Amino acid sequence: MSSATPALDVYEHPRWWKDRTLRRFMRNRLAVLGLVSITLLVLTCVFAPYVLPYDELFIDLRARFAPPFTGYHIFGTDPLGRDIAARLFNAGRVSLMVGFFAMLMSTALGTLIGIVAGYRGGIVGTVLMRIVDAFLSFPSIFLLLALAAFIKPSPFMITVIIALTSWMEVARIVNAEIRSLRERDFVLAARSLGYRSRTIMFKELLPNAIGPIIVAATLTVARAILLEAYVSFLGYGIQPPLPSWGNMLNGAQQYLDKAPWLAIVPGVAITLAVASFNFIGDGLRDALDVRSDTL
Repeated sequence: MSSATPALDVYEHPRWWKDRTLRRFMRNRLAVLGLVSITLLVLTCVFAPYVLPYDELFIDLRARFAPPFTGYHIFGTDPLGRDIAARLFNAGRVSLMVGFFAMLMSTALGTLIGIVAGYRGGIVGTVLMRIVDAFLSFPSIFLLLALAAFIKPSPFMITVIIALTSWMEVARIVNAEIRSLRERDFVLAARSLGYRSRTIMFKELLPNAIGPIIVAATLTVARAILLEAYVSFLGYGIQPPLPSWGNMLNGAQQYLDKAPWLAIVPGVAITLAVASFNFIGDGLRDALDVRSDTL
């Protein structure tokens, strides 16, 4: 058995991270732009609150509705005189963390269900995929709002709710990928060597399906950020005084005529984050697709 194991390793762990894949990704200008943009946005949200002269809760009633670039208020102030920049970057921490951890949870759940359904097949696979179809039959936004209406909103609970309404697409992608791999020679060889099903699924098949999973995870982050913003905008998500991009838009809607920057600033941040992750996802899809290799 020990002499046969290296033969399996030739195929079971494809080096999708080789320089050739990196070069394909770097040739996609939008993907590189998205990577640079999201990196700068994350770094700004992490470090900017420490260098700004105001925090997100500081109230200066004398500076209410100050337009952008008034004194130290680079993005202006809100109806209470709070600094928009400080609120934006602290809100970015919340929104990006919700998106990232919702992605981790939904990807883990979708991958687990997809790999079991794809490898097992038969009744087990059919039942699991019909459960996926049942969840997909409900519009995710209405399912999200229904869950949020009955649960006390907090960043953790909103993250869990978004994850519970976002794993189905990942499950379908992984299921299709595993079904295309389960009859390959390296899987048949692993079965003949007496490997357990769990070992085959998670040590043989999963590494070969990691490319589509990474792409789906990247796109899931963008979707999770949008869902958090949508739910918070409607008042069912992150609650003030804790800022998020969604509840900043919620508080800005009644002042669009006199202070449009209250909506423009968080709207631009949401657009930038979502577009960047989508560009990265598209770039990864092309880079990890060996059929697109023209080198």
